[in-house]
Amino acid sequence: MTLTEVRRVVLKIGSSSLNHPQGGLDNQAIAEIVLVIAALKQKGIECIIVTSGAVAAGMGQLKLHARPRDLAGKQAVAAVGQGVLIEMYTRNLERHGIVGAQVLLSRIDLAQASHYRNAQNTLEKLLRLQVVPIINENDTVAVDELCFGDNDTLSALVAGVVGANLLVVLTDVDGLYTANPKKDQSAQLIKEVTEVSAVESMASGAGSLLGTGGMVTKLRAAKIATRFGIGMLLLNFSRLRELIDLPNVQGPEGTYFHPVKHRLAGRKRWIAYAGLCEGRIQVDDGAAKALVYEGKSLLAKGIIAVEGAWERKEIVRIINPQGEEIARGVVELSRDEVQGVKGLHSEKLLQLIPDFVGEEVVHRDNMTLMVDE
Repeated sequence: MTLTEVRRVVLKIGSSSLNHPQGGLDNQAIAEIVLVIAALKQKGIECIIVTSGAVAAGMGQLKLHARPRDLAGKQAVAAVGQGVLIEMYTRNLERHGIVGAQVLLSRIDLAQASHYRNAQNTLEKLLRLQVVPIINENDTVAVDELCFGDNDTLSALVAGVVGANLLVVLTDVDGLYTANPKKDQSAQLIKEVTEVSAVESMASGAGSLLGTGGMVTKLRAAKIATRFGIGMLLLNFSRLRELIDLPNVQGPEGTYFHPVKHRLAGRKRWIAYAGLCEGRIQVDDGAAKALVYEGKSLLAKGIIAVEGAWERKEIVRIINPQGEEIARGVVELSRDEVQGVKGLHSEKLLQLIPDFVGEEVVHRDNMTLMVDE
């Protein structure tokens, strides 16, 4: 791998790296993270932190021995812990003369285009001011349907928002293996991955390479980041100091996921992974082929079924006759309007909906393919 042009890095730190054996947060681990960030900043590399740990910090403050199981309990503990978490980061950053800034994001902050731009502008301004953004999900107010689900996904989306060159996901394993190293002694570390989809196909059943905890979400993050044109490095937290050698030719020892050649840019990133999908449109084989292989827009004639509820200008999933998602896009008509014109020629559509301009139900410019072309 070549990391010689890395100028902006997102570091994702999971709870396993921050939890103290006796409960609460491990201040030494945070001090180590900040030491590496300080060294990278001296080389002119901008750093963004995406961190877990609020619940662990809250449990330590409240002297709880078991993680709450109910949503309200988790949110209450996170509310207590978030202040402790940011204070520990801030105090350690100050020792190196660095200013940190807390940024709490909920799913809705990236789901709506205007909110997405605001988050992007704020983060860019912080980086221009030489501030290190410290990002976490806003656990205290998030509801299940508006959660990122995991900070691996959040870190990949943040990397896209700020246009990072590299996403580093710090974990408690050395990287991605050919099998579960805890069950198979012959398992080999996969040092480089050029296609995430090829690695996913290797994962089937117990004892597979996904058997190492949390690897599913890390592969999901890798797929998002690499489609954005951003390389992702999966690195054991114990090797954190190897990042100080960036940028170099070889890079630290872990698993590096190469960015794709034809990356998603701008609005298409948001459509593919940040925006919320409100429903599904099923198309026939001819329309599926036209979308995937011919670069066409979606017309009413190719639609065979609709599912869900949406208004004009919301995002929908487009699926083929087999039920496989092939694209996502901003739909120009509401659910009821699409239901009324599905399977019809464009001339008939315009007769039924006279205020509609154009003939594309989902225009190619507002669509992102979710399959390899």
